[in-house]
Amino acid sequence: MTSDAPGWDAIDARLGELYPGVAPKHYGTLHTFALGGPDPLDGVSFYARVEPVPHWHLVGYGLSELYTKETDDPAESGWGFELTFRVARAAADDEPPLWAASLLQNLARYVFSTNNWFEPGHHMNAGGPIQHGYATSMTALAFVEDPELGAIDTPHGRLRFLQVVGLTGDEYAAVRQWDTDGVLGLLARRHPLLVTDPDRPSITDDPAVRAEIEAGRARDGSSTGLLLVGGFGWAAEGDTVRLSFKEVTTASVAQAVRDRLPFGRNLVLEGDGTRVVLRSATTFGSRRSGDDLLELDLPAPVVAGLVDVLVPGTHAVPGTGHLVVDVEG
Repeated sequence: MTSDAPGWDAIDARLGELYPGVAPKHYGTLHTFALGGPDPLDGVSFYARVEPVPHWHLVGYGLSELYTKETDDPAESGWGFELTFRVARAAADDEPPLWAASLLQNLARYVFSTNNWFEPGHHMNAGGPIQHGYATSMTALAFVEDPELGAIDTPHGRLRFLQVVGLTGDEYAAVRQWDTDGVLGLLARRHPLLVTDPDRPSITDDPAVRAEIEAGRARDGSSTGLLLVGGFGWAAEGDTVRLSFKEVTTASVAQAVRDRLPFGRNLVLEGDGTRVVLRSATTFGSRRSGDDLLELDLPAPVVAGLVDVLVPGTHAVPGTGHLVVDVEG
C-alpha cells in the first residue's frame, strides 16, 4: 500500500533510528496551512531527553514536501529543510514547552511569507524575547544542522534538519561581528547539543570567552555579509552617487564595514527595495545595474573615510570625489 505522506514517513523513519520504540508527544494542526489555516507546520513532535542534559527535542513537519511533489527541483524536498529545536527541561517535567512550538510556527510563517529560507550559519534578531512573555535575555536565533539528525533523502528530494539555537543579545553581537559557527562552537562547549535554556547567562560574561571571540574577530573579520538597513537608499546624480542613512543605523553599518572590507570581504547593504555591494579594491569605482543595485569598489583609505562620515549631515567621502553620504538625525 502506498503512503499518502511519504515525506512525513521519511522523517519518522529517521527519528525512529534516533529514538527507537519511542512515541513522541505530537501536536498536530487542525486547520492546515494548505486549507487557509494560520500555521505552516502540520505538526510538531516533542521527544523527552535525559542525556546529555535533560531537554525537549522538537521536530517540525511542513517545510519539506510531506505528501506530494510540488516544486520543480527533484533534488530538494520543498524548502529543503525541517526545523528542530532543543529546549532545556527539568528532569521530571512531562509538559512540553508549547511556546517553543509556536516559535517554530512563527519561523515557518516567515519563510512562507517572505520566500527567505534558512541555512546553517544564518542568524536573526527575534525582535524581543524568544519566549513570549518570559523574562529571558535571549532575543536572537542562530541556525545549525541538527547534530544528531543531519540530512536525509526522501521520495521528494533531500532535506536537512535545521536546529534553532537561542542567543542572548551579547552573543548575537558576537555572531554578527565574528562568525556564527565560531560562537556556536564556544556555546557547545558549555551546552552540549546546543540545548537552548532561556534562563542561562550569556557565555560572553566569561572573560576567557570574550577574549576568544575578539581574537577570532581580529583574525577573521565578520562572516555577516548582508546587513538589512532600515531607511537606507541610494541615488545617482550624474557622476555622483549619494548614500542615505538614518542616524540610528549608522553605528551598525560602520561596525559591519570595519569588520568586512579590511579583510577582503564584500558587504551588502540592503534597504527597502534597494541594494549596495561594497567591495574591497585598489581603485575607487562604481557600477549601477538597473534602479536598485549599486556596486562600489573601495580602496582602504576610502573605507576608513566612509566610516568617518557616517555621522549626521551631508559629507563627501574622502578620496572619491564622487561619493556622498547623507545621514538624517
